[in-house]
Formats: sequence, structure tokens, C-alpha cells
Amino acid sequence: MRYFAAAADAAGADSEEVTVGRGATIDDLRTTVGELHGAEMARVLGLCSFLLDGQVAEPDTALPSTERIRVDVLPPFAGG
Repeated sequence: MRYFAAAADAAGADSEEVTVGRGATIDDLRTTVGELHGAEMARVLGLCSFLLDGQVAEPDTALPSTERIRVDVLPPFAGG
């Protein structure tokens, strides 16, 4: 996972590897990461958009069963 802006601040890192079970969704991943990093991260993740290998992913999007995928976590950005 790659974190940006507030998500990176809440995670304390720009990226990390996270493992979830087979058949997991983006929402399952969000829950797992929130549990790993605590309440502030869970709050931030609730505001974020997710990209799955560069494509927009909805909360119910299933994660592919491939060994490694890239998930980008994008908080809302200010400015224009």
C-alpha cells in the first residue's frame, strides 16, 4: 500500500505491505489497516479514495487473488 498526505501521516510511513485473506474487498483492507494503526488511521481511511493498480476502487471491489497488488490511499486534497 502507498499512502499519501494525511494517510501517510496517520500510518507513520509512505508505504507498507499488508496481507488480507482470500476474497477480501477494499473495505476489508480498510478495516485491517485501521486496526493495525489505530483510531486516527481508521478515521482518515474513512475519507480516502483507493486506487487498485491505478484504477478507482469502490469499497466493495474485490482484491485480486494475485500475490502482490498496489493499492494507493488518497485522502481528499485541498486546493485546485
